[in-house]
Amino acid sequence: MNRDSTGRVVALLVAAGRGARSGLNGPKQYHRIGGRAVLAHAVAGLEASSVVDTIIPVIHPDDIELYERATAGQSLAAAVHGGATRRESVLAGLEAIAASGGADVVLIHDAARPFIPGEVVARLLQALRASDGAIPVLPVVDTIIRDGVNIDRAGLTRVQTPQAFRFDSILAAHRAWTGSEPTDDAEVARAAGLRVAEVAGDEMLKKLTAPDDFGWAERTITAAMTTRTGMGFDVHAFGEGASVWLCGVEIPHSRGLVGHSDADVGLHALTDALLGAVGEGDIGTHFPPSEPRWKGAASHLFAEHARDLIGARGGVIDHVDVTLICEEPKVGPHRAAMRARVAGMLQVDPHRVSIKATTTERLGFTGRREGIAAQAIATIRLPDKLE
Repeated sequence: MNRDSTGRVVALLVAAGRGARSGLNGPKQYHRIGGRAVLAHAVAGLEASSVVDTIIPVIHPDDIELYERATAGQSLAAAVHGGATRRESVLAGLEAIAASGGADVVLIHDAARPFIPGEVVARLLQALRASDGAIPVLPVVDTIIRDGVNIDRAGLTRVQTPQAFRFDSILAAHRAWTGSEPTDDAEVARAAGLRVAEVAGDEMLKKLTAPDDFGWAERTITAAMTTRTGMGFDVHAFGEGASVWLCGVEIPHSRGLVGHSDADVGLHALTDALLGAVGEGDIGTHFPPSEPRWKGAASHLFAEHARDLIGARGGVIDHVDVTLICEEPKVGPHRAAMRARVAGMLQVDPHRVSIKATTTERLGFTGRREGIAAQAIATIRLPDKLE
């Protein structure tokens, strides 16, 4: 089916489940793999398809904050609140599509399947030329037993998502459903007498369910990533004040640092290192000192912005190393707090953060106690190719 004959295609991303079997703290669709949430990977896969016009997520009402953080920067329609069961969530999403003008085709996809090969989507839409619905399947290759008795696996298949349907047909089928909870939308479609075709699925459509599945997903992403590094350097002079901000920690001191923002020299160097690693210019490009809104701004906003740019590219922050160059104040007593603060703003474990301090042996402007300098190196990984 070519793009012109497909009509309007809406992807319904079902993400209202609790993921109890995953062993994680919280819903599995918000667990981070490769630097961003499972849900965000699924969104990126759908966005990469040239046939999907709109993506509508169906989320649990308790997950609004998690959802907004996970999908920041992605193009999505307004999220729909799901129901107590998957079928109720799907129906809620279908009704939202109908209320917003309808669609010709709907792709119903589980958010717990983060990787979506475009070839599978193409096969599904092609199959809709002669059917009301289409689903991706894979053969069962392992021996299957029930209560110690082997079951003939001939004709058995594993069903995946996304599943494609003519919108009006699947909406009517869901509205008419009166049975117990179905295992998937194809069951609802068949119960309504719809023709459902089967196309070849893909192992990359694996649903993340058990704890080991998330390790597989992380390895899969890592195998297709390239290590990048960035460097940053910054300087601020001493001026009036009673404290200085260094790496997100306020330290009492006889003088402050002069700058348009809070003059946190450590975070400024770190931000430039992160931006350099992801190829996104420098701190002045994103936060021009000529703009009044950044006057006195807390520098953690700059570092978090760089973090989010890396996350939006599917990147992972592996390690950052900041060196503070000054005669005063003493950094040692505050190093642990700085490390914890930087780890928090970058959303990484503290062992991925190094904070050091040195002097210039009383040489230069730092040696004369005129100011503080900082340099930083960031090591990240980026996908060789986005979804």
